[in-house]
Amino acid sequence: MELLRFQQACLAFGTHPVLDHVDFSLFAGERVCLVGRNGAGKSSMLKVLTGQQTLDDGQVVKENNVVLARLEQDPPARIDVTIADFIREGAGDLADKLQRFYQISAEFDADDEALLREFSDLQSELDARDGWQLEARVNQLCEQFVMAPDATLASLSGGWLRKAALARALVAKPNILLLDEPTNHLDVAAIQWLEQFLLQFAGAIIFVSHDRAFIRNVATRIIDLDRGQLTSHPGNYAEYLDRKVKMLEVEQQHNALFDKKLAEEEVWIRQGIKARRTRNEGRVRALKELRKERASRVEQLGKVDFAIEQANKSGKLVFEGKKLNLGFGGKALLQDFNFLLMRGDRVALVGPNGVGKTSLIKVLLDEYPVESGDIKRGTNLEVAYFDQHRMALDLDATVQDNVAEGRQEIVQNGQSRHVLSYLQDFLFAPARSRTPVRALSGGEKNRLLLAKLFAKPSNLLILDEPTNDLDVETLELLEDILQQYQGTVILVSHDREFVNNTVTSALWFTGTGKIVEIAGGYDDVLAYQQMQQSKTEVKKASNEQIITKPTEQSAAQASASSSKKLSYKEKRELELLPAEIENLDQQLSALQTQVNDPEFFRQSADVTTALLNQIQQTESKLAHAYQRWEQLEALNQQ
Repeated sequence: MELLRFQQACLAFGTHPVLDHVDFSLFAGERVCLVGRNGAGKSSMLKVLTGQQTLDDGQVVKENNVVLARLEQDPPARIDVTIADFIREGAGDLADKLQRFYQISAEFDADDEALLREFSDLQSELDARDGWQLEARVNQLCEQFVMAPDATLASLSGGWLRKAALARALVAKPNILLLDEPTNHLDVAAIQWLEQFLLQFAGAIIFVSHDRAFIRNVATRIIDLDRGQLTSHPGNYAEYLDRKVKMLEVEQQHNALFDKKLAEEEVWIRQGIKARRTRNEGRVRALKELRKERASRVEQLGKVDFAIEQANKSGKLVFEGKKLNLGFGGKALLQDFNFLLMRGDRVALVGPNGVGKTSLIKVLLDEYPVESGDIKRGTNLEVAYFDQHRMALDLDATVQDNVAEGRQEIVQNGQSRHVLSYLQDFLFAPARSRTPVRALSGGEKNRLLLAKLFAKPSNLLILDEPTNDLDVETLELLEDILQQYQGTVILVSHDREFVNNTVTSALWFTGTGKIVEIAGGYDDVLAYQQMQQSKTEVKKASNEQIITKPTEQSAAQASASSSKKLSYKEKRELELLPAEIENLDQQLSALQTQVNDPEFFRQSADVTTALLNQIQQTESKLAHAYQRWEQLEALNQQ
């Protein structure tokens, strides 16, 4: 069922086309990801759908009774309201009409005809819009999202504010949900929660995101917005990227042939009187059309092209911490933490919001004192620090002055370079470089902060949430730059794919003050968590078996086993069990990856049931292997 469609939609800002005679349809049950470069017009397209932006030409046709709701990208303007009131505002004027109905009911006057008409109209509208259930929906959403209705927004963290905003969007029971960068400022646990919620949402979804893992897990279709044109692709993100590259290659070849023909015709027209003979008038008219076509061509936006100014090597030791302890408000952030960072290491700090990742960075930079413990800092450190709040940017100064600090030239790789030329590598045109930072978008501010950091020599990069608002092309280039960087990198990011592609190890913050070092990226942290969870479940099952009332026979067996030595066969089994456990764990991880695929449950019931049964059998085998390993290990120690 078609819910809405664009018909020859046109929208432009100055000479910049956002939508250029675009046709587009959205169907029930779809989860459409809108992708494109920063500034392509994705947010503007969402504003057209909600009526905040009007088209220059064309129209948007919606089916009757279709309700749209949008999850805003920016945090709430007011945080002194209760969660229930904030959610209720998502129903628009329905809450006011319901309140007015109850007010008239309390002041009912049968002789007031105007009041009677208003009462009747309100009753009809509330019937039509199911307004009587508004309060029940508000309470239901608070219960579903585990939020206290009477708590204020000021008491919520960034992730919980995002959940409250989502509840606010859902209270109107929308058929279409619009999401603009929904994963920004969310930790991985909140992102995974959001993924599962959206997969179960009954309506259609249009979302804008640069989180590649999120797109892969959620999207059923990808819409590419490029220079005013929309191109539709099935929901396989890897295939979309391949097709996009091929489309751009074909476009470049076509443009090259076109330019060659135009150049030949321009040479011909300048040959003199021959070109103006009557028999050549058709060729002259064709040349004029070629000129018009070339003038109307919209060139592809250039790609970011930057490099990091690298300083001389630091000492081999960068940081060493011994038994570090730090806490805030009675909560332990670091507890007897030992840390060793060597030159060339690339480490990610992974964990939920509020567990101490940024605090550890402040400790390393000597901005926070530890409560106890010793920390040693290496020699010759040149630090470039990307702060997630962009505190290094002067919002009232221009882009140019933020980078060059009033100068016209910067020194890069030992050579002097004009700042405007340098900023063009970060896609800031000369006119944009003279713009106050306050007027920039979120993605532009992040690019500017990268430009500011990379203009100065460094051998230690500390990046705290650098990926927010950056488009995919810039993210991929930043990944390549970090892989080639000769210095040391400390990264905080909730972009799972970015972490996997850039670091060699991770520090997992458990939230209790304990920090675990794990080789690899985010996927390796996830595998470690799953292994720990499996061990906990096995131990719990073993304890439950021990607590169960023993029989005389089991007591005798326990007595016999306590004095029993391992046989050769049991020793051999004990040696082989770790490899078997690792193999089963890998099998289980691979099977769970298949189930997590958004397309999994669209397959036939026979296929899904067989795979789910296989997961259950593998889990049972893994639990049995852990239990057997613990039994043999206990005997071996005795």
